[in-house]
Amino acid sequence: MKNSVKTLDQESLYRLAIRYVERYATTRKKLADYLNRKIREREWQDAKPPAVEALIERFVDLGYIDDALYAQTKAAALTRRGYGARRVSLALYQAGISEADGAEAFQISKENKWAAADKFARKRKIGCYAESQQDEDICRKQLQAFLRAGHDFDLASRFVFARPGEEITAED
Repeated sequence: MKNSVKTLDQESLYRLAIRYVERYATTRKKLADYLNRKIREREWQDAKPPAVEALIERFVDLGYIDDALYAQTKAAALTRRGYGARRVSLALYQAGISEADGAEAFQISKENKWAAADKFARKRKIGCYAESQQDEDICRKQLQAFLRAGHDFDLASRFVFARPGEEITAED
């Protein structure tokens, strides 16, 4: 199969990179992983080694890649979907976001932690959004789901152990 695809040179690597950043919001790490995977799959034909890092730096200078903006967008999207701060932090780590670039994004998830937990509980019909009082085993499973979604234990338990129809308010 390797013989059926064209090998890469610096120009074709540049075209792959341009195509990738025009289609996807990305980070330095994600683009580097993509380009290195393509080099492994298709093989390199130039005498000079691939200049992946220089290409990425050029894209950063041109504004095609902005890790801080990516982090803020990702954090806002995950928070809107009901995920907590730990899950946001994990997603940013996996995307290769540095602490400096992810600081504001992490702050977004911290500030909106109650709204995210409320969204998660509403989507899953947990606690105050359930139709009836759940037994202990189901509550334990719901609490585990809350924790896997990145919420802290205190906030998760407030939602899980609430009676159906009970109003839960945000505490700071």
